[in-house]
Amino acid sequence: MYLYAENKTISKSTEMTDNLNIQDYLNCADHFAANAGCRITEVDAKHAVAVMTVTDAHLNGGHVCQGGALFTLADLAIAALMNYAGQLTFGIANSIMFVSSAKEGDELRAEAMQVANHHKIPSVEVRVTNQDGMLICHVTGMGYRKATTINAAT
Repeated sequence: MYLYAENKTISKSTEMTDNLNIQDYLNCADHFAANAGCRITEVDAKHAVAVMTVTDAHLNGGHVCQGGALFTLADLAIAALMNYAGQLTFGIANSIMFVSSAKEGDELRAEAMQVANHHKIPSVEVRVTNQDGMLICHVTGMGYRKATTINAAT
């Protein structure tokens, strides 16, 4: 099986290298986030940004963006930041606080900022805002870093 990211073909047995950065990797390999319309647009050692346009498919019974869609967007930004250096990191604890509602057509931006880059237990804060800069939700995340590198087969 092969994955595709911006004109790059990625074999499932290929390790992440400088030619395949975490942005390309997650935009290609995180199928759940991609199917939800989320993608990474920026990532470096201190922050990551993921974006999503709220569509009809994201709406709940109250006709606003479902909380799980907001969490998925924030979680993708967290994953990009925590895995930036190529060391496999999984989320172990997250908390989300909903501040206001996102509506169909809103362009959402989740910016993850590093709180602590501990070698085993990193932590991150995420602000999800809409196109007007209004805060939609605030997410905190904590991860566990494994002693293995990210590999497309992982």
